[in-house]
Amino acid sequence: MTPTADSLISTPNVTLDIPELYQCVHCGLCLNACPTYRALHIESESPRGRIHLVRAAAEGRIELNERFADHLNLCLMCRACETACPSGVKYGRIAEAARAELGPSGSTLARAAANFAFKSLLPSPARLRLLARLLRLYQQSRLDRVVQKFLPARLREMNAMLPVVPGKFFTPRAELFPAIGEMRARVGMLSGCVMSVLFADINEATLNVLRRNGCEVVLPKSQICCGALNVHNGETTTAKKMARQNIDAFLDAKLDAVVVNAAGCGAAMKEYGHLLGDDPDYAEKAEEFSRLVKDAGEFLVALGAIAPRGRVELTVAYQDPCHLAHGQKVTAQPRALLKSIPGLRVIEMNGSDRCCGSAGIYNLTQPEMSQELLREKMASIAETGAAAVVAPNPGCMLQLRYGTKRYGPPVQVFHLMDLLERAYATDKNSSSR
Repeated sequence: MTPTADSLISTPNVTLDIPELYQCVHCGLCLNACPTYRALHIESESPRGRIHLVRAAAEGRIELNERFADHLNLCLMCRACETACPSGVKYGRIAEAARAELGPSGSTLARAAANFAFKSLLPSPARLRLLARLLRLYQQSRLDRVVQKFLPARLREMNAMLPVVPGKFFTPRAELFPAIGEMRARVGMLSGCVMSVLFADINEATLNVLRRNGCEVVLPKSQICCGALNVHNGETTTAKKMARQNIDAFLDAKLDAVVVNAAGCGAAMKEYGHLLGDDPDYAEKAEEFSRLVKDAGEFLVALGAIAPRGRVELTVAYQDPCHLAHGQKVTAQPRALLKSIPGLRVIEMNGSDRCCGSAGIYNLTQPEMSQELLREKMASIAETGAAAVVAPNPGCMLQLRYGTKRYGPPVQVFHLMDLLERAYATDKNSSSR
């Protein structure tokens, strides 16, 4: 790529001091793992090509213009390239640093909306719930169906993708929940932002599963959104504030682990040590906190999960969330837990670890590529013949539920914790544990 006359987004004083830039040996083994390269077969839409661009910018050979931003923003940040890379290049850190230089993408209006969401909405649980209540009212009034007819194509698509807001949010009645039976561990649990307002039932299921496995569960009221969406979209200032608040909320509780049931959140929280590495007051605490963070499935297997005895008669396919499989390298544990459920049959699908196209807000910012990947994913699910798909991440669940309506097959979409809790709850003797 050569310098162009495109309007500049950032000029000369670029700070891209990223050690990982110089670890890439350009072998190309990442290419076929990259969703955008597989779709377009263009070098600049591959991890290797994007690393080359960022390195050129870091060395002052090209400018951070709109064309540069387009290549970086088309990346899903799925990190499948990291799994494929024999040199261990942490591509995610390179892309996040470049996006931090670029800031939110899109038109002036889109950037203003993104900045409001990242700096004012996500850090405030009260504002998030107010927005969710307004959205629920909008849907219950059926105004969404009327509006749908008059919207331009792009907004019509976004309107159709809006998830149904449930009737209640996750509002735990206490900060401490005792273990059921013998206490085996004391854990914190992230409530999350999307999980709290759109998946209250799954948070309840996760809480119950942890307690049934002998965990005393702490839910600090001062915890907040993890900041993953901010980091992935180039907004790190507020992300660092949110990370500090979560560290303060959980670290003093003397926990054996901080359990997270959303893959993207878990990956981000495991990297608080990197995010706050230059903060003299929090760098050490962030490293300590990150070591405590565990995905719910990962934690239960390490603890020695109590095998459920209730039956769930269902055939399911398993979708690996990108930030669980590639970001956290957790693939075997969710499958082991699913296979421990009596009556449940698990079928592997082709490309289970390929991105479904959700990728945080990617399905809104890059709808064409997102839909292409979703079509591919739904076809893979259809090939299995399964009646349901399991994906332990809220973004994947929303995307797949939309995919069932638009492309089929008409399968149910579950979280791992949902099925585990069903199995425990149908066991008549579970309450005696």
